[in-house]
Amino acid sequence: KEPSKYAYEMFALTYTPIWIGCFAIIIVGQLYENFDAFTYNAVCGGLALPLVLQPLIMPSAGFSSPDQRRSFFTRYATKANLWIATYSFIGNYWYTHYFYSVLKATYTMPAVRLNNVPIAMFFATHFYFSTYHVFSNLMLRKTVTAFKPSFMRSVLFVSIVLVFAYFTAFMETLTISSFPYYSFEDRNMAYTVGSAFYGIYFIVSYPAFFYFDTEIDSKSPSAQNMTIWSSFVESCGYGMIILCLLDFVRLQLEIPLSIELSA
Repeated sequence: KEPSKYAYEMFALTYTPIWIGCFAIIIVGQLYENFDAFTYNAVCGGLALPLVLQPLIMPSAGFSSPDQRRSFFTRYATKANLWIATYSFIGNYWYTHYFYSVLKATYTMPAVRLNNVPIAMFFATHFYFSTYHVFSNLMLRKTVTAFKPSFMRSVLFVSIVLVFAYFTAFMETLTISSFPYYSFEDRNMAYTVGSAFYGIYFIVSYPAFFYFDTEIDSKSPSAQNMTIWSSFVESCGYGMIILCLLDFVRLQLEIPLSIELSA
């Protein structure tokens, strides 16, 4: 029923083992010890490119996407990439400072920085978040298609969002622990409280992305397809919701927010 989303998700799923394998080789082999700022940008930017360029150079996504019959700016994959890229930019540019302030996180690798955040992280977040949101889409779609609308289905839907949000945050924090140039003052707190804090991102974004551009393949003349601009604005809106939630938590913890211009 949603061939455009299906093709985009299958492409992302097919690519996921590739970027994970590259990262695993870099971490296990400690290749990062020979990286400079340019290398970090080249590696992370290079790994993001297949996802970013897919709607341009392979609109079918290798899975017969209807995108191949659409203009570039009306393709689902183009809009989905913009949605994720906008969200990733906001997350790095703003949310990272909450990790600096609340969890005392630090990046110490060689880096060209924007707002005191390594630019390589902006690139890396794109393929990380693309994978996360495809998996969440698959689980949420299974929920809404396998069960009839009911209160219990709604409970299951919300439960999957909450559990997968925490699981995603915890597993990323755990797997990145082998990388010595991203550290926390209290790693146990990062695993527990930090994962819940990070999970706030996904509590908002998982259902948001699931319902993004749902009528892209509709044949109805009244179908409301997203435009490039509305995709950008929607992602900005959800980004603001997340920012407010993070700040509410920070205020509850009575921790001042400090945004330093350099490391």
